[in-house]
Order: sequence, then structure tokens, then C-alpha cells
Amino acid sequence: MLIGLTGGIASGKSTVARMLRDHGAVVVDADLLAREVVEPGTPALRSIQDLFGDDLIRPDGSLDRARLGTIVFGDRQAREQLNAIVHPAVRELAKKRFAAAAAADPEAIIVYDVPLLAESETLSHFDLIVLADAPAEMRRQRLIDLRGLNAQEASRRVNAQASDDARRTIADVIVDTTRSLDETATEVDRLWARLTTTDHT
Repeated sequence: MLIGLTGGIASGKSTVARMLRDHGAVVVDADLLAREVVEPGTPALRSIQDLFGDDLIRPDGSLDRARLGTIVFGDRQAREQLNAIVHPAVRELAKKRFAAAAAADPEAIIVYDVPLLAESETLSHFDLIVLADAPAEMRRQRLIDLRGLNAQEASRRVNAQASDDARRTIADVIVDTTRSLDETATEVDRLWARLTTTDHT
């Protein structure tokens, strides 16, 4: 069973993913895959270097993700160009991880933790789409309070992603992450019980 878990930046999605992992899910993290596909020597990193310039490559050959983020979060065209390089590579690697998890355990519940599901992914191959949901203004404030971003940068990052309504439209299950961790955990417990029933309803 393949679950798509999505949510905007600072939505609490990673917290929900961790709770599902604790229940026994196999979690595949798209953000980690996105780092893997741009490691030194990869075709994706060479394409990024060709497109955005040598200044984005650190002395050790790795990608300067912070500098790249500053560029793409403020420039829609640049972001789309970057996504056209990274997303196909991430999708291919994700498919390999799904296949490996299913081969290891045919009964596995695989959770694909992917922030940009509403923007870029094909939805049909997921059995269920789960949204970690917190409104944009709360997520902006979390970026300021918890990650030290200034208000302008926080807004840029939130606005660079799909709208709250776009995510809610594709979601089969919404986990409210605006309340306490205990309340979020209770919702995740309920979701896990649903996933582990015989008919998954």
C-alpha cells in the first residue's frame, strides 16, 4: 500500500511521517532523495551547474543548497527549471525505493513523504493521499519562530508552494497539525488503524 503524505513547508508533515514510521510504516522521504540525486558526480548536479553557474558548487564539489534556495524561491522560472531537473530524478529513485520496500515485505505500508505532491506528482498511483494541514499564516510564523527566517523570506517560501486549497482538494485524509502533538498523534493513530484494517477503509 502506497500512501502519499504531503503538506506545505513547516506544516508538521515530518512529524506525521515520524509518527507513521513509529507505527511501522516504511517512510521514503522525497527531500532526502532530492539531496541524493544532486550529490557530487550526479547528472542532476551537472545540469544544475550548467544552468545556474559554478558559484553554486562548493569547494568540495557539493551543491550550495542555501544559495540555490535563495535564487529559486524568489524566481518562478528558475524554480520551474530546477524542478524539471530534480523531479524526474527523484521520481525514478523513489520508484526504486518503493519496489525494494515491497520486495522486502509485500504487506508493507509505504509512506512517500513529499512536500510538492499537489504541484508535481502523478496522484493516481497512490492508494491514499494524506495531508498534514496547517494554514499558511501559521506556517509563516513557524518559519520565523522555529527556523529563524525573516518575515519576507518566510512569505516567499510559503508562497512558492501550492495553496492550502490546492492541497486540501487532493487529500483523502487531513491531519490537523495546528493543535498539540498529543492531538496530532491521536489523529495519526486513527489513520494507522484505518490503514491496517483489511479493506483499508
